[in-house]
Formats: sequence, C-alpha cells, structure tokens
Amino acid sequence: MLNSLRKVAAGFHLRMLKRKFEPVAFSLPADMSDVSNILVCLPPGQRQLTMVKELLPDLTRIFDKSEIYLMASPARSVYDIFPRKGYRIMTPASGHVSWSGLATKSYIELLKENKYDLILDLNLYPNRFTQSILLSFPEAIRIGNRNGLGTPYYNIEIKTRFVRDEKKIYRSIMDTIDRLKNPAQSNNNIHA
Repeated sequence: MLNSLRKVAAGFHLRMLKRKFEPVAFSLPADMSDVSNILVCLPPGQRQLTMVKELLPDLTRIFDKSEIYLMASPARSVYDIFPRKGYRIMTPASGHVSWSGLATKSYIELLKENKYDLILDLNLYPNRFTQSILLSFPEAIRIGNRNGLGTPYYNIEIKTRFVRDEKKIYRSIMDTIDRLKNPAQSNNNIHA
C-alpha cells in the first residue's frame, strides 16, 4: 500500500515537472564538442555496473576534455566498483531522496553547481530518481536508451537492435555517442 502511494506521488510530481519543462535546442556535433561536465546516471544492478565500468575508458576517450561525474543509484555504494581516479562519484545520501523516491530540491541544486552540459542515463529501465534529475536540466544534452521514457526526458534516445544482451546494448550506446560527437572519425572507432 505504501509503495503504491509513493508511486502515485512520484508520478504526480513528475507530471508537474514535465508541464514546467521547456527544452532548449542544440546542434550536433557542435554542442557535443563543447561539453565540459558530464553526469553519468549509473544503473542499480551489480551486473550492469560491471558492464558500464568496462565502457568508461571509451567515454573518457570520446569526451577527453570533459569532467565526468558518476551518479550512483540512491543507497548504492559504487566506490568499490569504480576507480576514484579520473571520475567524480556522486552518491545521493538518504537526505537527497524524497519520500516518493525522487531527487530532492537540495540534491538538484547540488548537481546544478556542476553545470552539466550532458547527462547520460545508463539505466536500461525507467528510474524515478533519474527521471526527476533529467527534467531538472532542460539546457543539457540528455541521452538515454530507448526504454520508454522518450521526450522530454531525453533529447537523444538511442535505440539498438539488441534486445536482451545488455553488454551489446551498452556498447551500441557508446558507439552511437562516439559517432554523434566525432562523425568524421567514427569509422575508425567503431567496435565490431
């Protein structure tokens, strides 16, 4: 009963955020070349986190001049999985999560201090906490897997031909981002 009530409250709040949302236009690949700060929304599962960890060197190569922040799911510690060197890890504390499971205003303000130009959502399934963050950054390029969220959550939604192979889904997402940012060099960087 309590979980149902939380889900209803979160859905209502997300609908209100969507109504206020005003997207900002951007141009590819030019705007991806100017990215200074990237927020990567990590998935909650251990298996997915391990797959994402393998892709971080590619993300660092693609955005070699950008600062990369990794945001763990609430109540999830990723310090033992991800290297601290080269990445800033943003783990929301219990006070950063509202009763309904969304990000609190104080956590959103904390994130806004970093002025993210790009938010990469690596959750393969909708995540209410991440949804509230995506709607709080209309000026950012927001990239995600085609998981049913669509606009306004993402302004770039990547659909892959892989349905069940999570490792290939993540690889396809990274390859697509590389092609979007570096169209002239993409043929040299694509993995088989």
